[in-house]
Amino acid sequence: MTQAAGFPLPQDPEVLAYIALSMSFYPAGAFESTLQNSRTTYERYAAAMAQPLPCDIRTQDCMLGASGPDQQRAARRYGSRLASPNAGVNVLYVHGGGFVLGGLHSHADVCAGLCQLSGLELVACTYRLAPEHVHPAQLDDVERAYQALLESGKQVILCGDSAGANLVAGLGVRLQASGRAPALGQVLIYPILGGDTEQGTYLSRAHAPMLSAEDCAYYLAQRAMGLSPLQSRQPELRPLLAPDLSSMAPTLVVTADIDPLRDEGALFAQRLQDAGVRVQYRNELELVHGFLRARHMSRRAAQSFQAIADALVSMACGTF
Repeated sequence: MTQAAGFPLPQDPEVLAYIALSMSFYPAGAFESTLQNSRTTYERYAAAMAQPLPCDIRTQDCMLGASGPDQQRAARRYGSRLASPNAGVNVLYVHGGGFVLGGLHSHADVCAGLCQLSGLELVACTYRLAPEHVHPAQLDDVERAYQALLESGKQVILCGDSAGANLVAGLGVRLQASGRAPALGQVLIYPILGGDTEQGTYLSRAHAPMLSAEDCAYYLAQRAMGLSPLQSRQPELRPLLAPDLSSMAPTLVVTADIDPLRDEGALFAQRLQDAGVRVQYRNELELVHGFLRARHMSRRAAQSFQAIADALVSMACGTF
């Protein structure tokens, strides 16, 4: 997250209020802080922005992954107390945070909200963070969580925001490359996909509030630290570089209009469509990166959040 420098800025007063409240957690100099301080501040910000757990949602913490203890990661199940017609489907949620921030607590509010609106059981997974762990550690952890759900007899919809959306798309690339069947569906929310940073909204939205083009480069570099130039261009790391997307799961791509990442989300959606994949694309006008947290302050964000939940239901029902 970065401070806005210049333009563009939304005109919607609800979105502006969300930006102002968010930035109040990041005083001058906060962006030059140590990594541990950044993680602490991020968790404090996420907790302050969160709403109480809905009374009809139950949670259970667990471990998920391969059988070996060194390959298991903390996870959290969210389920409705009401019976669901799609009990055989799980949503695997992969959190954002630039590959360096976040975990179960930072996105608990988002996960509970999606569970409540969709009625689907949702499983939030964690993964090893950069820069302590670099690619492919994050993707390996998400793949193990995905495989564990499949082995439990569930069909799986993959869903992630920002860096988490990158990992969802990267897993789709990995599944296709290995000849495995795709997930039931995938939802990519303001994804970072490793596109060309010298054109489009990487330039016109370079100083957007909440996320700048400089931030995007920093986060990708943390995950790719120590990799050779060739290794850092792997399609699993930069899904936009994948030569073939024809076997990807049915996909919803959601971008924020005032976000450096907008154009690469749109391009990925177009490439999926050109490859014959069922895809829907939403670009949310006036909204900024991270707007899932704004849904209690912004009608625009709330409408997008509802559309995401509706897409999860249609994927589960096979009507997407």
